[in-house]
Amino acid sequence: MTYKLYAGAAAVALLAGSAHAAGHLMVTPGDGDFNWASYDEFAAANDFSGQQLTIFGPWLGPDAEALENVLNFFREATGADVRYTGSDSFEQQIVVDSEAGSAPNIAVFPQPGLASDMAGRGFLTPLGDDAANWMSENYAAGDSWVALGSYEGADGTENFYAFPYKADVKSLVWYIPENFEDFDYEVPETMEEFVALMDQMVADGETPLCVGLGSGGATGWPATDWVEDLMLRMHSPEVYDQWVTNEMPFNDPKVIEVLEQYATLTGNDDYVAGNAADTAAVDFRDSPKGLFSSPAQCMMHRQASFIPAFFPEGTEVGEDVDFFYFPAFAEKDLGSPVLGAGTLFAITNENDAAHGFIDFLQTAIAHELWMSQEAGGFLTPHTGVNPDVYVTDIRRALGDILLNATTFRFDGSDLMPGGVGAGTFWTGMVDFSSGSKDAETVTSEIQSSWDALK
Repeated sequence: MTYKLYAGAAAVALLAGSAHAAGHLMVTPGDGDFNWASYDEFAAANDFSGQQLTIFGPWLGPDAEALENVLNFFREATGADVRYTGSDSFEQQIVVDSEAGSAPNIAVFPQPGLASDMAGRGFLTPLGDDAANWMSENYAAGDSWVALGSYEGADGTENFYAFPYKADVKSLVWYIPENFEDFDYEVPETMEEFVALMDQMVADGETPLCVGLGSGGATGWPATDWVEDLMLRMHSPEVYDQWVTNEMPFNDPKVIEVLEQYATLTGNDDYVAGNAADTAAVDFRDSPKGLFSSPAQCMMHRQASFIPAFFPEGTEVGEDVDFFYFPAFAEKDLGSPVLGAGTLFAITNENDAAHGFIDFLQTAIAHELWMSQEAGGFLTPHTGVNPDVYVTDIRRALGDILLNATTFRFDGSDLMPGGVGAGTFWTGMVDFSSGSKDAETVTSEIQSSWDALK
């Protein structure tokens, strides 16, 4: 039996029927192209019969069902009584529960900032050097992932507290393959080639980019993604880290340089569909539509892996539209950095089963089981998984980007204080993109908002 047996309509029905059914396994152990050796080894070494493991996270609906399918194998392997609860108010509730002394054994954090805050308050249990060393050795760009889950505890000592599991990729450029074929364009492999391609498109009478920054009360966030991606391509990961923590001021010349590069790419009417100064008036959900118009309003669109949800109905990713990695500058020699997001599992109420579950997340099978499901858009930097079990070729290609990353960094605005990352950074980028304020003014105003929090 091969994995492909599970990739069609029969698989969807099977997975849907398994939701929240403890003990109902989505596939018989030993079948398919999964790494069953990792499962067997884990099962032989762990017995948590009679122990309860409570997990609290942000996933609901199909995503929660996908997680349950993974949890069923942990139940089967260990005998543990595992209970997952999801909530759209996770961020608020986990703090309340921890303060009340009623935290779950494990919490699933969608934002590292909250995990860091809770570690500092003494609400998280260190996962230990063994887990950190394992991740460093077995995740692509492993040290980046260890850093993402490492925080100062209540005593001021830094430890590895949160295990990243399930990633998202933002460093993507979407395009229509047929349009590239018509003009004999090649996918650029460096930022220098990317800029040269845009110039060629202009020379051919085409517009390179569609850009939309509109998002209601969150207008401006797509521009912050651009800046974060460019920061990773123009400066070292250490500079990125100093920037998001404000160890390096927001109005440092390095940041101003990045904003000016953003303006070079998106502030040019030749490069951007419509009026480059009006991108804040274009909703980010509508901005990809220019790729699909006839004639095309633009040839490329930089956006994260979720954007196909807003493509025209019936669009086949990989056929009608495709993507490539937003390339790095060859002259900067900074490798292949990837901007993204992800979730982190942390122990908030210690018991043996909780530590055992963190060990389970280190197995290839714990990743492959979700890789093989439609729901949740699961991606992993685990180098030991079999990429053939990804449910689609597109998901596999996204996974390859993660596996080829030399550096991974979490969305910077999400790591900053809310008043900055989801406040003045958003509004400042709207002002800068519209041309109403220059880079020096915008970055100084954002720094002032950060200073006001200190």
